[in-house]
Amino acid sequence: MAFAQVEIVGFDGQIDLEALRLFGLSVAAPAVLYGTPLLTGALFGSRRRELAAEVSWDLPSLAPGATSLLDVKVNGARAEDLAEVSLVSSTRFIEIGAAVWSNNTVQVMARNISAATFDLGAATLSVGVTKRRVP
Repeated sequence: MAFAQVEIVGFDGQIDLEALRLFGLSVAAPAVLYGTPLLTGALFGSRRRELAAEVSWDLPSLAPGATSLLDVKVNGARAEDLAEVSLVSSTRFIEIGAAVWSNNTVQVMARNISAATFDLGAATLSVGVTKRRVP
């Protein structure tokens, strides 16, 4: 969607528009609807629903039960938002999780859940943040 135009015409008085919902991908929506990383004010930045970031992460050698933490900058993320993470890796024995740690920062934790030590090479880490719904 390149633009949205809404026109309301009332013949017998004032019309109140209570809700308007446009369906489509948020990445394709105009900046005025969902905001951009450059518009982080209360009016624009808080209206963007989905945020994402990708980084390369070279995990250190993880002994059984060991953890490693990484802070990822995600512009627009707030402490009440939901975070999820995905690591492109060939092992299923590394458990990963994410939480919005502070404004604009998601903390990712990787934990070795096996009985062996793992030393993975650099892998792509994808972080997604979904803003909580504001009533």
